[in-house]
Amino acid sequence: MAATPALPTAPPKPTWDPRKPEPPFPWLRPTIRIRLTLLYGGMFLIAGILLLSIIYLLAAQALHEGGGQSFTVRGTNIGITSSTCPQLNQATSNSEINSILESCDAVKRQHALDDLLSRSLLALLGLAVIAFAFGYAMAGRVLSPLGRITRTARAVAGSDLSRRIELDGPDDELKELADTFDDMLERLQRAFTAQQRFVGNASHELRTPLAINRTLLEVHLSDPGAPVELQQLGKTLLATNERSEQLVEGLLLLARSDNQIVERKPVDLAEVAGQAVDQVLSEADAKGVKIRGEQRPAVVQGNGVLLERIALNLVQNAVRYNVPKDGWVEVTTEVQHGQAVLVVSNTGPVVPAYEIDNLFEPFRRLRTERTGSDKGVGLGLSIARSVARAHGGHISAQPREGGGLVMRVTLPI
Repeated sequence: MAATPALPTAPPKPTWDPRKPEPPFPWLRPTIRIRLTLLYGGMFLIAGILLLSIIYLLAAQALHEGGGQSFTVRGTNIGITSSTCPQLNQATSNSEINSILESCDAVKRQHALDDLLSRSLLALLGLAVIAFAFGYAMAGRVLSPLGRITRTARAVAGSDLSRRIELDGPDDELKELADTFDDMLERLQRAFTAQQRFVGNASHELRTPLAINRTLLEVHLSDPGAPVELQQLGKTLLATNERSEQLVEGLLLLARSDNQIVERKPVDLAEVAGQAVDQVLSEADAKGVKIRGEQRPAVVQGNGVLLERIALNLVQNAVRYNVPKDGWVEVTTEVQHGQAVLVVSNTGPVVPAYEIDNLFEPFRRLRTERTGSDKGVGLGLSIARSVARAHGGHISAQPREGGGLVMRVTLPI
């Protein structure tokens, strides 16, 4: 019997993570201010060392040229004493006196140079500390506009597009950068406002005719005297209309969930997952799929409706894309490493590893499940990923051994 070929493995994923890890020592981060301080202080220190070396060499040369001494002693009674050069007390000849005087003079010169060097190094150290502190203060003052730009950018990242830098001061490069950033924010705000207006108008314009069509179809289907062929056609049109409504709702939710969540409230993922399981329970019973799992408390800050949409989409997909017999879905919530985690795993068909990334694209399914499928409109995982990103989290999928998927949603607490 020929061996079953192994499933192709997934290509290596990039290791870059857009979420920057928190450094262990934030104050050691090589900021521009620290680098400018080191540059200013280092240049002052190098200049001081050069100046000290020149002064030391000049002083050594002056002491060497002006410090030579020579004595000639006449007579027979030699009686020379010195407290700074006690070796003279034992001198017995002229040559010995001159030799001792030269050695004492050299010792004094060296002592004077050492004293000059030690005092100069202490003065240089004190001036270096002052220079680094002054350089740090000046760098902070020069770079303060960048701090305003950074704070405004962080506020804008939280979807507060009304913030502006409005930097005053001289017309230099930093003010030009701030003004350019303000202009960009103005254009972005207009674009997002137009997008929100379009989403609202599209919601009204698309929902209204679909609702009218559904009402008319339901009225005609309620007529007991309608022919069987007409009733069958009405049911088909009603299913198509319902599918169109789901598609519109999914597109609108996808458009809204791409932005960051501004108003956040405490939401327990265990409660959200429990509500999603309750909504899908009847469909799971009809398909013979057993739902199990333990939901432990995991409170996050976010939008409860959108988070419920994540859980509902994942559980619905797990039930619909399952095996026809003895299937199960496991839904768990817990807190791991300071993050709230929702895991939905299920039995089902074997999913190739290279197809995982395609599942999160709009209107993309497995190769055997295209737009003709009656299991959905192909937006569930796209919406789940957008909602997770809007909450500062991420979602990942892994093939289960033996078939099915393991969907993992991680959200910050």
